[in-house]
Amino acid sequence: MRKLLIVTDAWHPQINGVVRSLSEIGKQAAAFGFSVEYLTPEGFASVAMPGYAEIRLALATPSQIARRIEAFAPDCIHIATEGPLGILARRFCMTRRRKFTTSYHTRFPEYLSARLPVPSWPLAALMRRFHSAAAATMVSTQTLEEELAAQGYKNLVRWTRGVDAELFHPGKALRLPFPRPIFLYAGRVAVEKNLAAFLALDLPGSKLVAGDGPARAQLEAQFPDAHFLGSRQGEALAEIFASADAFVFPSLTDTFGVVLLEALASGVPVAAFPVAGPRDVIGGSKTGVLDRDLRRGALAALSVPRNRCRQYALQFSWQESARQFFANVLRANGMGALRRELPSAA
Repeated sequence: MRKLLIVTDAWHPQINGVVRSLSEIGKQAAAFGFSVEYLTPEGFASVAMPGYAEIRLALATPSQIARRIEAFAPDCIHIATEGPLGILARRFCMTRRRKFTTSYHTRFPEYLSARLPVPSWPLAALMRRFHSAAAATMVSTQTLEEELAAQGYKNLVRWTRGVDAELFHPGKALRLPFPRPIFLYAGRVAVEKNLAAFLALDLPGSKLVAGDGPARAQLEAQFPDAHFLGSRQGEALAEIFASADAFVFPSLTDTFGVVLLEALASGVPVAAFPVAGPRDVIGGSKTGVLDRDLRRGALAALSVPRNRCRQYALQFSWQESARQFFANVLRANGMGALRRELPSAA
């Protein structure tokens, strides 16, 4: 069994698409002939990321990272984030001339510009340099691949995402104590999610926000008619998804949006702007409405058949996501191709 080390600055207890995707890779690894270990901020001194108290930045040294990597003796290394751990792991690989793969999860240049009055291009240049040395950089959608290729990124390969269709299921709907129709957003409550664009809409019924983050207090004060449910996980989150009438996703910067698949698997149609992420996930499936007028899109989404959403989401499995991921790792490291079928249980 091949040994893969995944280096990530984003890890539990964070709740986001990056952590969810990397966790699922570990669950699927054995079926593809891999054992996976994670190098995360756990076990290191850390500080809170400015503006994101829940995100801890590891205060590791190059020698600490080298010892951790050498102790595991991985056959392959995947660097998932561009934070302190990712930077040190990249340095380890570069100095030892080891191949490694990366993945592009987050548009940090755009996030920085959304928070501070600074141009995005200096960080964009650093991001491109970070990934330029990778044997392969995994991206989640065709739109993102085309966008990064136009910026000069090389060795781009596809790694889509999946959904737990047993957890997120229409049968878990509850009778919530809010006037219908219920318009739901679930995810991080932060400025880059563009939540005000949703909360400011003149919509009938109720607006629900499931999640937490640094912008919550400000948005609660600004939009007192919205219902902020706080962080929800597992069954509690699945119940909220299934109980909504439409899922509204106002982000303009997400590279994919795993929550879109979770909504669809719950039988809930999506309303979003026609941008990368929603455009790639929803496409021409008619499981949602992509409209520059988000209010018009949210109202139109109420007419989308719920069973159509569920059936479409079933195409996106974590097993297929993992197959793509491990195939990319093998090819990038010159270890051959991963056969398309799963190995037998034996």
